[in-house]
This record gives sequence, structure tokens and C-alpha cells, in this order.
Amino acid sequence: MNKVMLIGNVGKEPQVRYLDTGICVAQISLATTEKGYTLQNGTQVPDRTEWHSVIFWRKQAEVVEKYVHKGDKLYVEGKIQSRDWADKQGVSHKVYEIMADNLELLSPKAQTPSQPVGTSAPTAAPAAKPAEVTPKTPAAVTPSQNQDEYPF
Repeated sequence: MNKVMLIGNVGKEPQVRYLDTGICVAQISLATTEKGYTLQNGTQVPDRTEWHSVIFWRKQAEVVEKYVHKGDKLYVEGKIQSRDWADKQGVSHKVYEIMADNLELLSPKAQTPSQPVGTSAPTAAPAAKPAEVTPKTPAAVTPSQNQDEYPF
């Protein structure tokens, strides 16, 4: 089974591209942090932050383009996929990416400009569940078929 579940913060604004076929592709850098701790002998183990490259396709990529920004907290499910590429000097590299299957926005909504800081919105409506996006991938084109078309 190849399954990844991450909760982390977006490190920079998403990179969004549209392929010649009109398919939207978005890439984000997601930071996950394991909290540090103290061993019984008093040794301090520091926080450990890992950076993950996450790729979104089609409608999910459009959601990322519209709603995801640097600093946002996300829950992402997907799978690990490796990709080989060569730089300008011909040196080959291998990169590991998370191909997202599910996305949930965990950051609270930004306040509207007309709502002053420190005030709350009316409480008539119940709080909304974080947005969840599940891709509907057409059988004709899958992300694995577009590996060579990554715009990043």
C-alpha cells in the first residue's frame, strides 16, 4: 500500500500551471514538524521539520490556486511517487513527490475587509466543515501519464 497522510503548513505561494491540454497542475511545499522532547537523561531532542513537494491535478489544483496561500494549514492524503530528471549539465536527479488524492483546508477563513479585527461573525449559521476535495480523474488522462509534462 502506498498511502501518505500529512498535516502541515504551506511554505510558499503555490505554483500553478496549465498544460497545453488545459489541465491545471499545482505544486506546493508543505512543512511537517515533529515536536522535540527531552530524554530521561536530560538530553534535548529538537523539533524536526520535513519539507514535502505536493502535486495537485485538475479541480484540486484549481482549488489550491484559489484558496491556498503561504502559511495555510492543510491536511493532504496521497501517494509517494518518484521522478527522474536531468539538469542542464546532464546530471540525473531523483525527486520524491506526494501525488495528492485528498485535500482539506484546516486554516480558519480570513476575515472579510468589512469585519473589524476582534469582532466575530454572526453565529446564526453553524461552523462549516473544512473544505474537502476528492478528484474525479477521467480515465483518458491520469497524472502518471503526464509525468514528463510537469511544469515545475
